[in-house]
Amino acid sequence: MAGEFVPGSGGKDCTEKTGGWGNASTSFDWIWKGNIDQNDYPEEACLPWYHRNFQIDDIQLNSSITGSGSVNISGTVTASEVTAGGITLTSRKAFDIPHPTKNEHRLRHVCLEGPEAGVYVRGRLTDKNVIELPEYWRGLIDPETITVTLTQIKTSQDLIVDGIEWGSRIKVRSGNGTNIDCFYVVQAERKDGEKLIVEYKGTSINDYPGDNSQYPHNK
Repeated sequence: MAGEFVPGSGGKDCTEKTGGWGNASTSFDWIWKGNIDQNDYPEEACLPWYHRNFQIDDIQLNSSITGSGSVNISGTVTASEVTAGGITLTSRKAFDIPHPTKNEHRLRHVCLEGPEAGVYVRGRLTDKNVIELPEYWRGLIDPETITVTLTQIKTSQDLIVDGIEWGSRIKVRSGNGTNIDCFYVVQAERKDGEKLIVEYKGTSINDYPGDNSQYPHNK
């Protein structure tokens, strides 16, 4: 009932409480319920608390998340499953933003997917024969997984990867002796954590046979 207030036996206590107790609710409901109109609260009632921060085991999201700040996730995001034509697929991870050059338009991209936790660097190599990889790659990637793609610019240069030194320098050579001018993409797999198990037997993501602590997932 709007405006109804039943004080406790010890009187009104408006302090914020932490470390709550009780039974875990299995239903998905509003975090806080109260009177929408502040005028419905009597003067003798405590102002209602609302959640600025919260900790919860599972979240069921039926529409979307909207916010002006950033979202920080320490684990791995796993997309939900969708079923179409009797086949269950993992939904695509996308971002949707206002179009940067067209009025009243939007731009939607989806995330690149692959069977590994991969990283890349790209750039242009001109009048040089060595691609210097970022210093942090030494602690991040498995050097045995490095692959290099070279795209010659303007002239045929017969480009060759001449060697990869210490997982940090890539030597490039022109087979016909011309000056090097090319675009490059270097990719590698991260070495921290467990390798991704791409295919596995099961009926849901709960059946993933690897270390699920690295891949938090929906239940």
